[in-house]
Amino acid sequence: MHIALTHEQADFDALASLLGTWLLDETILPVLPARMNRNCLAFIAFYGSDLPFIKARELPPEEVETITLVDTQTSITVKRSSERTRVRVIDHHPQRADLPTHWDILNLEPLGACTTIFVERLHELKKPLSSLQASLLLLGIYEDTGSLTYASTTARDMRAAAYLLEEGASLQLTMDYLNPPLTNGQRQVYERLLSQMENYKINGQKIIIVRGDAQDLQEEISSIAHKLRDLFDPDALFVLVTTKEGIRLVARATTNHVDVSAIAAYFGGGGHARAAAALVRQEGNLTPLVALDKTYHDLLTILPDFIRPPVSVGQIMSRHPLMIPPEMPAREAAHLMQRYGYEGYPVIKEGQVIGLLTRRAVDRALAHKLNLPAGSLMEANEIKVFPGDSLDHLQQIMIQSGWGQIPVVSPEDGEVIGIVTRTDVLKIQAGNNTLVSGRENLTKQLEAALPPARLALLKAISEYAYTRRAAAYIVGGFVRDLLLERPGIDFDVVVEGDAIALARALASKFGGRVVTHKRFGTAKWKIEPEQTAFIQKLTGQEAAISPGELPESLDLISARTEFYDYPTALPTVEHGSIKLDLHRRDFTINTLALRLDGRHFGELYDYYGGLHDLKQKFVRVLHSLSFVDDPTRMLRAVRFEQRFHFKIEQRTLQLVSEARELLRQLSGHRLRHEFDLILAEEKPARMFSRLKELGLLTAIHPALDWKEEQAAQLQRALNAPVDTAWQLPPTFGRIPVRRALAYLVWLIPLVEKKGETIAQKLHLPVVIQSALNTGRQIRGELESLVSTPASQVVERLESTPRPALYALYCLGNSPAADALIEKYIANWQHIHIVTDGNMLRKMGVPAGPIYSHILNTLRSARLDGEINTDEEEQALLSQMIRTITKSA
Repeated sequence: MHIALTHEQADFDALASLLGTWLLDETILPVLPARMNRNCLAFIAFYGSDLPFIKARELPPEEVETITLVDTQTSITVKRSSERTRVRVIDHHPQRADLPTHWDILNLEPLGACTTIFVERLHELKKPLSSLQASLLLLGIYEDTGSLTYASTTARDMRAAAYLLEEGASLQLTMDYLNPPLTNGQRQVYERLLSQMENYKINGQKIIIVRGDAQDLQEEISSIAHKLRDLFDPDALFVLVTTKEGIRLVARATTNHVDVSAIAAYFGGGGHARAAAALVRQEGNLTPLVALDKTYHDLLTILPDFIRPPVSVGQIMSRHPLMIPPEMPAREAAHLMQRYGYEGYPVIKEGQVIGLLTRRAVDRALAHKLNLPAGSLMEANEIKVFPGDSLDHLQQIMIQSGWGQIPVVSPEDGEVIGIVTRTDVLKIQAGNNTLVSGRENLTKQLEAALPPARLALLKAISEYAYTRRAAAYIVGGFVRDLLLERPGIDFDVVVEGDAIALARALASKFGGRVVTHKRFGTAKWKIEPEQTAFIQKLTGQEAAISPGELPESLDLISARTEFYDYPTALPTVEHGSIKLDLHRRDFTINTLALRLDGRHFGELYDYYGGLHDLKQKFVRVLHSLSFVDDPTRMLRAVRFEQRFHFKIEQRTLQLVSEARELLRQLSGHRLRHEFDLILAEEKPARMFSRLKELGLLTAIHPALDWKEEQAAQLQRALNAPVDTAWQLPPTFGRIPVRRALAYLVWLIPLVEKKGETIAQKLHLPVVIQSALNTGRQIRGELESLVSTPASQVVERLESTPRPALYALYCLGNSPAADALIEKYIANWQHIHIVTDGNMLRKMGVPAGPIYSHILNTLRSARLDGEINTDEEEQALLSQMIRTITKSA
């Protein structure tokens, strides 16, 4: 016998999941729990006869072979089950740490409702549903997602609900049972709890705790909790009541800053981030009231650890904003707006905000040919916020003022220290921001990824940056790869402030020397010459390190912003904040930053939704002109997509198609740099295939192509072991020989002389361009060479650059042609004659072109098998000299 079970005090998600189990397999018996919420009891009382549920006492007298647990990971004891009974789990809660290892986990997906798992499968199988069945399934989804409003709701929950409505689910029936009125007994407990209500402000969140006696209550507590939550609208509500079983905790949250499921788990319960419960068993001989007080005090003690502070203005603002004086003319302001791209700028007079100048006001003035000063065009007001203000307050200011950019001022002196925009707020609301302090800290991942010496290096930077009041960050690829669990050990440090001064301070303390580039505010701290002494100073003790534990140098870079004077131009750089620095990067997944200084060590900063896109496996640009600013980003988008098995996000894909013609304007050096990076990847063939699919290869040059059969050829050129007989040089044209081979294998097959044309476009070294030409010619002659004497083959191949010949071999030819190349490499190239010019001179042969004729004739005879020994060579030589002498 196979039965389906769920948790006690069942809600509609539990009942709907039981129904879903039966709908997918009607041989499974869905067993009703002993205790259910009142609205569920009422539903079963009215509609139960039309549903397949049975009670435990109605089970047939058979052995229970399999139990499927739904919406729970805790099994209850059932008659005729045993240790042999197989247990399967289908749930949407996080996996329990103590889940028995012999249980089968069929599905544990982080969905808003467990019911969604079953609805998706029913939809896939096109199972017909009655209106009642669809309505109960919809009740399951609606109850656990707060009618699709909880933050834990997913797009899959919404699609499942929409499908059920299409199948005839009744919204009226759903609403009738989701919010039933309180019974008389519940009303009495409700009044008791109101008299014991206490308000707290914990980490900026409004928390309500109510407690009281409910031992005489027969109905569920959850309806009372819903009523209290709706009446007082706290950030979180905790109901503690005494019951016959123990102290029952029911928790509700209305904000993402309080995860009540984690709090319930502390007391042995569970649930969702917005709705959870626990039953606290009474210890020893404690009376119910004493146990209630103890649980209440325990709850108060732990709440600060589980409640995250709300996001403040200071956490999302951009520091060091651009400001303009009231005297600035409209044309100059327009140039500023065009260069930096912002829609509004604070107008400052004597350090105080006096208004906001918007792009719209400037555009209108210039349209009327009025070059008025900012003070005349600005929206005059002293609107401002402070770093500690909440987002709610900020939104109210934006609504009241109509400003989309609000200056942030220091509470001490009123100086402008930042600016916050409507876009910043929208990103927080969309859940694409992880800036809340403590939201995510990657210190443990850093410590696991880095060798001790490099970790000590980071800690030193952390300490020195903190003492100099400079925020320091690791940014970009290192952080991305750390989160993808494929960490590297190389990193650069971006400093909000003077990176050169920080580098010099570090070198002064620990040794090494600093090379600076003042225009860009960058410093290279060279470490290698004093590695041992360095590590001893760094750790304060003798430490054995292996070469490579420390980098040879470390780049420290002042945070900066960039702007482009025209498409494909190299950027002009100016100093800026970390937020502006990250905004100049190519893709959101490369905008993540780890802060290093002081107590912030390991904090993850995500201004542009990079973490969200990492989880969704998207490659997404930051703005619509990203590829116009730098077309090489299109090639990088493909590289990252294929490396990480991601997808280029749809809007980004559209921008690629619109901007690809700009690739033709790029310099050869920039294009080749990107191709070099692709050839260094693990799967370059997949990247070339995707570049072709997106039309990027022909955008670079109409003849640039890629064929799928070249994948194996490219792999052979880059990675296959090479017999030493080939005598390949380590480099060819001053680039690694493997990379040169890859270019040859890619470009030789192109029609006519297009390969050489593209090689010129890419600024490949002249020797590679020449090898391309030779390789293309030899490829056309190989089949005809098969039938020629060995001497003619050697004469033709000996003048071919060895990498070009190996590239031809990688490309693959007819078996006979490949055998010809193999014979040349293995044998023919090693066949030489003993005769040389000195010997001819001693024999009295006059110097001149005759020497080459004699030597070539002798070697050809050796290669073609006409002579095989030194004696035969000497005889042929004597014969040739006699002939020459006679003719003379």
